Amino acid sequence: MAFPLMSYDQAAPRARAIRDSIVAKKMPPWFADPGYGHFANDPSLSPIEIKALTTWAESGAPAGDPREAPPPVRMAEGWNISQPDVVIAMPKPVTLAAKGDIDYTYEIVPTQFHEDRWVQMAELRPSIRDHVHHAVVYIRPPDSKWLRAAPAGVPFTTGNLTDEQGRRDTHWTDSDILLVYAPGSSPEVWPPGMAKFIPAGSDLVIQMHYMAMGHAASDRTSVGLVFAKQPPRQRVLTLQLTNDHFVIPPQDSDYRVEARGTLPNDATLLRFFPHMHWRGKQFEYNLIHPGGRIEPLLKVHWDFEWQLGYQLAEPLPLKAGTVLQAVAWYDNSSSNPHNPDPSQEVRWGEQTYEEMMVGFFDVAVAADLDKWKYFMRGSSSPSAR
Repeated sequence: MAFPLMSYDQAAPRARAIRDSIVAKKMPPWFADPGYGHFANDPSLSPIEIKALTTWAESGAPAGDPREAPPPVRMAEGWNISQPDVVIAMPKPVTLAAKGDIDYTYEIVPTQFHEDRWVQMAELRPSIRDHVHHAVVYIRPPDSKWLRAAPAGVPFTTGNLTDEQGRRDTHWTDSDILLVYAPGSSPEVWPPGMAKFIPAGSDLVIQMHYMAMGHAASDRTSVGLVFAKQPPRQRVLTLQLTNDHFVIPPQDSDYRVEARGTLPNDATLLRFFPHMHWRGKQFEYNLIHPGGRIEPLLKVHWDFEWQLGYQLAEPLPLKAGTVLQAVAWYDNSSSNPHNPDPSQEVRWGEQTYEEMMVGFFDVAVAADLDKWKYFMRGSSSPSAR
């Protein structure tokens, strides 16, 4: 359960819990192996900070001089980003059953943008966060044929669609991703001079994976956007390495799944966002150099309840032809306390008792290079979209 720690009165009663959590390094949550990479959003406390807090807690949590207190932190009401320039909400709430599996739910929301928009920050806010397993928001430009037969402004699942193409469209798309949300994740904030692009007339396609929590509920998710103040030098694309062909044997405590891909054009690597389910154990990203040498970029000790993004402290320029590898390990044994059923083989699937292996990553490319053109080899200076 989350609680605020914005004032002395809020923090002092929890001094012992604060001490225990930071000594055990459970808080602030951070799961990257410190031996690999440096990350701009690493919230880990320094030894000096840990000592100061433990000394304070063990001394009875005394109050400081209020005259020396910093000014109160001012945050946008309801948001973890700057006050959004626009908030795009689902037109119709999604009704959720109390029990059973809930299929992926989609809602197509017109942006009503009459001109192209560059987005510097984006945040997804479900109205009931405890029911959300994860979510992906896609950008559907006006010339896209994806899900064109699906209804706009109302929630639907694959089973609600009658045309075969529409049903296939719910399982695959090459549309740009605006953001990915999961428990514990932070809003998308891109560096100065970099932003995501939403063409005029686009729709947002909000894909929600809900979980039944024992009581009926409804959700009306919103997406807050902060626009770049000026056109950026580079465009941010969210790409992914995925392997959906695996079978994890029963009682296997260290099952390995790999995916790799070759960058067709130059790009600057910015950020990683791995995704697995309850049997996830470890996830890593590597570069594979000519000759087979592997250079680790990130190793994460997986925690399903804190699915964090990892933003490189120094963006990494990568040349066309670079091979990027993602590797995931799973614990399907009885020793995994989160394992839904260690006696079963486990395959790719949407539900939490099944598994996924997705290595999202953000890259920066030329501002006039969209996702389609990026994957055309040799597209160094295409025309603007």
